[in-house]
Amino acid sequence: MDTLTLNVPPTVGLTDEQFYQLCVANEQWCLELTADGELIIMPPTGGESGIRNADLTTNLTLWNRQTRLGKVFDSSTEFRLPNNAKRCPDVSWVILQRWEALSPEQRRRFPPLCPDFVIELRSESDSLKDLRAKMLEYRDNGARLGWLIDPQTPLVEIYRPTVDVEQINFSIDEPPTLSGEDVLPGFVLDLTVILNP
Repeated sequence: MDTLTLNVPPTVGLTDEQFYQLCVANEQWCLELTADGELIIMPPTGGESGIRNADLTTNLTLWNRQTRLGKVFDSSTEFRLPNNAKRCPDVSWVILQRWEALSPEQRRRFPPLCPDFVIELRSESDSLKDLRAKMLEYRDNGARLGWLIDPQTPLVEIYRPTVDVEQINFSIDEPPTLSGEDVLPGFVLDLTVILNP
């Protein structure tokens, strides 16, 4: 199944609580809400995307267990961005001080912040154009580093504040390593394992 987009008219709208209850009632789907009121319904991923997402989350989690600098989130975590969009990055990380500044209620629901680091992994049903727009939205809402990984092209795009997007085209047989830079100090991701599930 492909991703579906429904327009929610401003006169109807969805409060944060209504959107939360909609997500709870439809937990088999990943639902996102854009700042413009588009309700995006995403199907579950296939096997290869699931393996890749698990590997990405595992790599980041292992680094974070050693450094204890923040919190790692999987693709089922929904964040309420400053522009009021509700988004679920495939993998994300929030620096510990920002996480601890949230109230217990904010932590239980959809955290009202943009992660410091995000990864979007393009699956078969994802539009590259839509993922690029999503990555720009993360950047514009406070993400300090973001990676868009597209095994189909194959390419990686690196998103940083106030600079142009860096694009790396590569061979699936010789994928690059990615650095967490100063956002995730010491974190290096070898894409070989990720791209060959």
